[in-house]
Amino acid sequence: MATAPLNDPQHTLANTLRATAHAIEESHISLRQMLALVGEQGMLLFCVLLTVPFLLPVSIPGVSTPFGLLILFIGIGITLNRVPWLPAILMERRFAADQLKPTLTKGADLLARIDRYIRPRLPALTASNTINRCNGLLIMLAALLLMLPLGAIPFTNALPAWAILLLATGMLQRDGLFVTGGYLLVSATLVWFSALAAGLLMAGQSATSLLG
Repeated sequence: MATAPLNDPQHTLANTLRATAHAIEESHISLRQMLALVGEQGMLLFCVLLTVPFLLPVSIPGVSTPFGLLILFIGIGITLNRVPWLPAILMERRFAADQLKPTLTKGADLLARIDRYIRPRLPALTASNTINRCNGLLIMLAALLLMLPLGAIPFTNALPAWAILLLATGMLQRDGLFVTGGYLLVSATLVWFSALAAGLLMAGQSATSLLG
């Protein structure tokens, strides 16, 4: 497989997202078509695009599993420094443009605010293949957490999505501070999920005691 160097982006994240939304002309669009619209910015920006529905108070049915799986495969590609294999069954899945376009536009507004604070710094967290493999592992972990069927519980989608966004944008823009934020959010997500699991366990034990 071909190696996958992390090239510097040619446009801001917000502008690329707006251009992607503007270029959607059909009533439905597949994820493969969306990746083609992202173009030379590559897999990390596609990864950012896939997190957008989880960052905003919008509802696009059925995105958690396919988007999370694709982010997982991208994370695997980053970890192995290879162009990732993306399953055709996911890439050909189509979504309604009237749901995606406003979501991408709102996501572009969000990224425009983030773009103001991104700049190259803390190069030790983005400059080497070794650290980027570690970053890829964290993206994989966050993607697995994003895929868990807990979307109705507050923060269960937003926390791992923000972690992926910070990790991917930090790697794209060589901003180690954003990567650090991604590490912290992955840790916070693990703490939150552990607290949820403990709460469910305690509730189950209480219910068993009452029934007993």
